[in-house]
Order: sequence, then structure tokens, then C-alpha cells
Amino acid sequence: MTGLRVCLMVLIVTAGTTAVLRAQSAPVKPCDAIPHSDHPMAHLSNGEMDLAVFLPDATNGYYRSSRFDWAGIIACASYRGHTYFGEWFNKYDPLANDAVTGPAEEFRAEDGKEFGYAEAAAGGEFMKPGVGVLRKTADLPYSFGTVYPIVDHGTWKVKVKRRSITFTQRLQTRLGYVYKYTKVLELDAHAPVFTLKHSLRNLGSKPMVTSVYDHDFFMLDNRPTGKQNVVKLGFAPMPEKPLGDAVEVRGSEIAFTAAPNREHRAMGYLRGYTGTPGEYSIHLADTETGVGILQTSTSPVSKSYFWSTAKTICPELYIPIHVQPGGVQKWDIRYQLEAPAK
Repeated sequence: MTGLRVCLMVLIVTAGTTAVLRAQSAPVKPCDAIPHSDHPMAHLSNGEMDLAVFLPDATNGYYRSSRFDWAGIIACASYRGHTYFGEWFNKYDPLANDAVTGPAEEFRAEDGKEFGYAEAAAGGEFMKPGVGVLRKTADLPYSFGTVYPIVDHGTWKVKVKRRSITFTQRLQTRLGYVYKYTKVLELDAHAPVFTLKHSLRNLGSKPMVTSVYDHDFFMLDNRPTGKQNVVKLGFAPMPEKPLGDAVEVRGSEIAFTAAPNREHRAMGYLRGYTGTPGEYSIHLADTETGVGILQTSTSPVSKSYFWSTAKTICPELYIPIHVQPGGVQKWDIRYQLEAPAK
């Protein structure tokens, strides 16, 4: 409705609490009305692009499960009236493993070697950055699909400004792992670009060796996945096994030939990267509408997986993480939103 205005809250929060400092009015935009907006969240804008971001909160947070990093979960990103993320799952549960939106970053070690998992007996503890200390539920290999009880989510602090959010998690364990993890979600001053700036500082006595990737859960205007979608990578992907008959590889592109479903699949591990700068590049486009998103990083690629459903497209590029005691590793991931001029 023309002229309708709503209040957007500017917040500073600490996990478990929500404090409203001030409010300002703004015209209604696509990210003003999203599902489950009763959870702690913040709205960012640079005048061109708008983001609605869920905030980590151990009691009332939108996502409180054990797989994905709690920081930087984007409920909605809009530019020129188009949207790029959304709810791709059928049933929402804040404690469900993958009921999450947005970049949805996960720290995942090779061969299930999560921090302290192999050494722990059933009922013992292990650690996952961005989540906290978890409890091993059975004497079985680690499974990212299992929801593990969270013993200690650490201390989260969140500072929100007009164009940025700084998330900081501190965690001290009895396993020799102690860290300070900082993520800054920052909007460009004018362009439809946002960047995730990360810093992982190892304050413990053991090396922190793992990898991290963005699951993304892209949904361009909430349109079903189909023949209009093309993904271009910064290298020529070579599937370890056939990805399925819903896609075909054309040089550096993965083009959809059908909508992924139970009969037509589109998923699998990819090779073809060499670990050189510039290979971390993902461009997803809707060739019918001209809407797209470009995701890049200067970090090397250490692993690649492609996953999609009828609702979402998820090219996953892994970044290697190696932080010695007393050390720090920093990495950035940049997202540029694309849409035709009105």
C-alpha cells in the first residue's frame, strides 16, 4: 500500500536478551514482512539493498540447532524489488538441523574429525565453532545430519549499526579448545553488495584444523528451480560421480535441464579446482528475469559440493581453516546482488 510505513529497530543484543535502543520509520519493502519475524532480528539498508538478519539468541533465536554457525543468518535480501534468500524447507523448527536460511555457514572437518569428537566416548563432549560445545549421543561416526545436544553455546555479543552487524562468540572448553570468533556482515555504502568478514582467533592449546563453507540456500524471487537457472563457477567442475539428470556440466557452468525432485537429481562432489586465487567464484542466474547473485572470495577452494532441490540451489565451496595456538585466520566472502533496472 503506497505510503504505508513501518518501524525498523536498531538493536544491540547479548545472547539471551534483546534490547531496543531506537527506532526509525521507513517505507515498506520486501524484507519487512517475512516468516517468523517474531525472533530477534535486525534490518540493514544502504538505500539500494535491504537485509533482514536473524540474531543469535540461546532462548529465542530463529536457529538454535547444532549444525550451522548461529551468526549471519539472512532471512531476506532485497534489491530492486527482488529477493535472493528464503525458507526452502517444508516445516520450521528452531531446533531442527537444517531449518535455516541465508548463507548458513558450517565448519566441517574432513572425515567427521570434528574437534574432540573421535576422542569422546558416548555422552562425552566435542566442539563446533559458531555453535559451541556439543554432546556425543552415541558411539557412532560423526554425522552432520544428527542434532547433538548443546552443552555450552559460549558467549555471544552482537552490535548492530545501520549498514553492519558485528557478531562475536567466545568459547572456552575443557578439551583444550578456546577461541574468539568474530563475523562482520557489512553492506557496501552504495552498491548492492554485502560482505561476510571473518576472524577466528585460537586462544587454546590445540591447533584448530577444519574447513568452512556457505550452504547459501539461494532462492531467486522464490521461483522454483528449473531450466532458467545456470550456475557458473570459478573453475571447470568435474563431478566425482554423475550429478543426476536434472543438470549438465558445460565448461565452467552447471545448467539445469529439469526441476530437481525425487526422480531428477542434481547433487554431488566436484573436482577441477587447484587451490589458486580466483577459483572461489559462484554466479547463479535466472536467465528469464535477469536476477542473479555473485559470491566470491580470495580464499582457496579445498572442497566442492553441489546440492539443489525444487526450491533452492546450493553450490558449496569449502575454505581450509588452520589456526595454531595463539594464531588467527581471517577470510572474507562477498555477495553481489543483480537485477535489471526498472
